[in-house]
Amino acid sequence: MDEDVLTTLKILIIGESGVGKSSLLLRFTDDTFDPELAATIGVDFKVKTISVDGNKAKLAIWIFFPSNLLEDECWGSGEDTAGQERFRTLTPSYYRGAQGVILVYDVTRRDTFVKLDNWLNELETYCTRNDIVNMLVGNKIDKENREVDRNEGLKFARKHSMLFIEASAKTCDGVQCAFEELVEKIIQTPGLWESENQNKGVKLTHREEGQGGGACGGYCSVL
Repeated sequence: MDEDVLTTLKILIIGESGVGKSSLLLRFTDDTFDPELAATIGVDFKVKTISVDGNKAKLAIWIFFPSNLLEDECWGSGEDTAGQERFRTLTPSYYRGAQGVILVYDVTRRDTFVKLDNWLNELETYCTRNDIVNMLVGNKIDKENREVDRNEGLKFARKHSMLFIEASAKTCDGVQCAFEELVEKIIQTPGLWESENQNKGVKLTHREEGQGGGACGGYCSVL
């Protein structure tokens, strides 16, 4: 069934607790939205196959319990050091071999934007690839109490050579685009992905430079 799949890609979704990582994942994979969705504890994982510019890719998408919360109140008394250490030892495995990362912040919570640097530092520490493709997503644009302007997100993305989009898991705006642009950029990056199909004369299609956004209807800024 996977004979026509060009490659399987490992995609990570990271960011502060409550920014909507699981909601983005569910909207993309199942086209559902649950306003009462509980915070992810441990690891969330889903698989979805998509076609981008005629190239079919299977995405293995992971959400990992934020390492910066290991000493948080969610550990109850804070004395569950064994549990904390278990998650710490899992962190390198989570990042290992990933070809793409979606870094999410909540446009209504400036603190989640301010802490993006911490996530980039963690990514640099544990990521095993230098050419990994990063996508910055400002989520929850459906809400009115915005604290982070779009231009701030765009500036941060440009500074760190990331793709950028604002999105809403609730309304579906920008969600499909975020994953499609990320996959397209990965496929267009030589050496970042490997597949048995590479030797079968697979023809990769590329958009002309300067046409960033494509099917996104102007949502995405490809940097």
